[in-house]
Amino acid sequence: MKLYMSHCVFPSLNINATASYYVESLGFRRVDYLEAKEPHICLYRDSTEIILTQSNGQQVIPNRELYGYGYDAYFITDSQQKLQVEFEKANVKIVRKLQQTDYHNQEFVIEDIDGRWLGFGIKVE
Repeated sequence: MKLYMSHCVFPSLNINATASYYVESLGFRRVDYLEAKEPHICLYRDSTEIILTQSNGQQVIPNRELYGYGYDAYFITDSQQKLQVEFEKANVKIVRKLQQTDYHNQEFVIEDIDGRWLGFGIKVE
């Protein structure tokens, strides 16, 4: 048995505003399933999918606020520098510029409009 991939599921106070941000600023493609039994929006970029759900009025609290540290999602890429430049041009909030971490990842971190921290990187030995 294998695990093939995973998808992030992000609750949001306003899934339309969050989806628009991911499309306009981060280059994702949007597919709405708002009439489904469990309404949601799927966001796609390359082999990555993010599923947005409505938080029913509950505030989104990022992991670093709940637990003191941690990203809310981590995306593996071998084009960190190129992606960081793309996001900078789109005025995305970069909270940590491209660097090598003490856990041997080459990564950068952004903050989305809901306050989530998203890491983009890869292990380097």
